[in-house]
Amino acid sequence: MITYAQEERLRAQDFAELLRASGLAERRPTELARLDAMLRGAQIVVTARAGGQLVGLARSITDWAYCLYCSDLCVVRSHQGQGIGKALLDHTAQAAPQVRTCLLLSAPDAEGFYDHAGYARHAGAFVFARRAE
Repeated sequence: MITYAQEERLRAQDFAELLRASGLAERRPTELARLDAMLRGAQIVVTARAGGQLVGLARSITDWAYCLYCSDLCVVRSHQGQGIGKALLDHTAQAAPQVRTCLLLSAPDAEGFYDHAGYARHAGAFVFARRAE
């Protein structure tokens, strides 16, 4: 059974382990201080747990009125394909009911997940600044 919760104080170490187990660590920072800052800067962190074990996370920022951006969606490989990612996004949207637009940028190898889930693609996304790590 998977339980979902909005968590306010997730440890950076737990986030790092989840990123590695999900495959998302290839595209994310690894130093704990930065991961901690990422968690503290998010307004919404929804987790998925199986028997108490962290198996998924959606981390988002929002203005609570118009736009919500999910900057991280990850599910451990052993639990992928069970609807956890879609449920995490549903719980995230429910946490900000006044928001009109929820969006994210997909990792190239995850686009099939979003297509299968029925999410609309948006061709007009752009990166306007990116700094080297």
